[in-house]
Amino acid sequence: MRVAAAVLAAGRGERLEGDVPKPLVELGGKPLVTWALDAVRATDLSPVVLVVGGHGGAIAAVAPSGVMVVHASRWHEGIAHSLHAALDAVEGYPQVTALCVGLADQPLVGPGAYQRLVDAHEAGAALVAATYGGRRANPVLLARPLWGEARALRGDVGARALMEVHTVVEVDCTGTGSPADVDTIDDLRTLERELGSR
Repeated sequence: MRVAAAVLAAGRGERLEGDVPKPLVELGGKPLVTWALDAVRATDLSPVVLVVGGHGGAIAAVAPSGVMVVHASRWHEGIAHSLHAALDAVEGYPQVTALCVGLADQPLVGPGAYQRLVDAHEAGAALVAATYGGRRANPVLLARPLWGEARALRGDVGARALMEVHTVVEVDCTGTGSPADVDTIDDLRTLERELGSR
């Protein structure tokens, strides 16, 4: 049993001001996508996939050695297509029994969250969601039997659509990090303050 990981970094990021693609905007001196990848790489999840779309070359350039970079050709149609690309990338690894998915614009999700989801999968869970203070967030884990349904998703619809029709095992990840995302400059400043207070 092995669990793979994917960090989705293919969105437009239109609400964030400036010319820098959102995954490359810096927090505490390093790009958001680097924070997300570092969290996954601090675990035993393998392979680690980075899904890119717009500005894919620039984002791929910051991926460390060992990270598999894949391009979601239909990234502009929504997150479902990034998820498809991630699933396609790990399909050929028969030992991989599940995929754990995180987002590049949630830089403070910690390694512990990923590990807790893996632990739940190893205990038999097929669909797992991290919770923080009782609220579902990322990462999420999809076991291989659900991949076919995930591939049927279209548009800006992610794994949460599967949670409407399947039992979800919720894993408390409070204290492992923060699921806060960066959509605006104000969001970025808030996380900078959070980092500064640690």
